[in-house]
Amino acid sequence: MTKKSYSNSEISVIWKPDLCIHSTKCWKASLAIFNPKRRPWIDLSSGSTEEIIKIVDNCPSGALSYERNNKMSEQKAQPAQSQQSQTTVQVNKGGPYLVKGNFVFVGTDGKEETKEGSIALCRCGASNNKPFCDGTHRKISFDQG
Repeated sequence: MTKKSYSNSEISVIWKPDLCIHSTKCWKASLAIFNPKRRPWIDLSSGSTEEIIKIVDNCPSGALSYERNNKMSEQKAQPAQSQQSQTTVQVNKGGPYLVKGNFVFVGTDGKEETKEGSIALCRCGASNNKPFCDGTHRKISFDQG
């Protein structure tokens, strides 16, 4: 899986484009920090660490995550989604299943991966990144409740 990292002196934001469902929550929260028309599209110098963490924690697919650059701080400030004690599955009208929590994901090859945080699973059947959502539901006007 492809990962890209963007850092400042306090924090590193990790983006996993294969998991991104293009919900637009990140750039609608701060176009100065997350601008899809700019390269690189993430500029951590344009916001405070607290603001960046809040936006990243709001990513529904788990495509965005963060790590504190100071290992001592990392123990104290894990993303809110990592602190969940139960796994939840949320059905989004016209969109993916959002699975949040700690769980074991078993692929078609039988390989097991322990996951923590969020993943978005395709409901429309049209994703080019199955079983993960890639945002195609918008293009095909998927409207299942």
